[in-house]
Amino acid sequence: MNTARNGRPPEAVYIHIPFCTNKCFYCDFNSYVLKDQPVMEYLYALDREMEETVKKTPPGVIKTIFVGGGTPTVLKPDEMAYFLDSVRRHFPHWDEQIEFSMEANPGTTDIDKLRVMKEGGVNRVSFGVQAFQNELLSGIGRIHNVDDVYRSLENARAVGLNNLSVDLMFGLPNQTVDMLRESVAKALELGLPHYSIYSLKVEENTLFHTLFNKNKLPLPNEEDELAMYLLLMSAMEAAGYTQYEISNFAKPGMESRHNITYWRNEDYYGLGAGAHGYVGRQRHMNIKGVNPYIEASRSGLPRLDSFPVSEQEAMEDFMMVGLRMREGVSGTAFRSQFGKPLEEIFEAPLHKMLAAGLLEQAGDTYRLSKQGILFGNDVFGEFVGVLTEV
Repeated sequence: MNTARNGRPPEAVYIHIPFCTNKCFYCDFNSYVLKDQPVMEYLYALDREMEETVKKTPPGVIKTIFVGGGTPTVLKPDEMAYFLDSVRRHFPHWDEQIEFSMEANPGTTDIDKLRVMKEGGVNRVSFGVQAFQNELLSGIGRIHNVDDVYRSLENARAVGLNNLSVDLMFGLPNQTVDMLRESVAKALELGLPHYSIYSLKVEENTLFHTLFNKNKLPLPNEEDELAMYLLLMSAMEAAGYTQYEISNFAKPGMESRHNITYWRNEDYYGLGAGAHGYVGRQRHMNIKGVNPYIEASRSGLPRLDSFPVSEQEAMEDFMMVGLRMREGVSGTAFRSQFGKPLEEIFEAPLHKMLAAGLLEQAGDTYRLSKQGILFGNDVFGEFVGVLTEV
């Protein structure tokens, strides 16, 4: 039996559904085009993994569940109902205020499916919108168009799903600052409680990476990309949204509690093909391929790898993920997790980043300054590899 390092079991669950209707040109996630995939066999395998997982680490009261992908909403209503019933059987004790999120593609969310999701306990849906220009959407390989976005949100609200979020992207091929301004304005008109806005990263093993290497990917220049980020930050602030993390904006109290679990370096179950989990300072990664995952689940946990996280690495992770949040990292939280003073362990990089004006300090809390937000990766890098012995 395994327990979290604070003596309590994890309170967060991540579940991966690796299927999608097609592969977006920028996507390097563990996802597979739906055609001819053994979907029900995969859901049976997930059920087996949940059963084995809760035997090894019995769950307590679950506060957040997040279903990601791929595109979880490619599941048909009957498949979705089976899956959600599985989750409820193996993790039966839910906090009264549970946040149960599911990622969705606006092209795969008819009202029947959304109703099944609502009845199965889902109470928060994150739609991958990305842009409000159809030419940009087709240029990045998305299957939906702008009309689908409005229809999906209308359907969600019709079945009583009101805690909704949309993802937008900037730095896309052929995207201009004015296009992003239009997308942010149209997104804000929806009046949603939460928005995630990410910059494009050209990842290996994607079509965009191939095009980039051939110099055939017309990306915005650095000045325009910076202008886009500054624009979206000021537009969201003016509309009353708090930037609670580098890429995430919310109305007060509507932050993604599941993602905050990651950013606070807390424990979570990770289930499904290619999923990662973190329990009791032990990290694991599941087998990625759908059929190999199904096969492995017949004889125990479908692990690709499992390894302890050293105290040094856990401390570095605490800083890197914690500084992503605008609330920053506190010495009190650090001491409660590691029993050591933050300032003593990271004295050099803290002083260096404070002197550079990229971090600011209030009491025992350190957070990115406004300038630091623009150079977040540089700041995070200062806390990696600095500890030789702790």
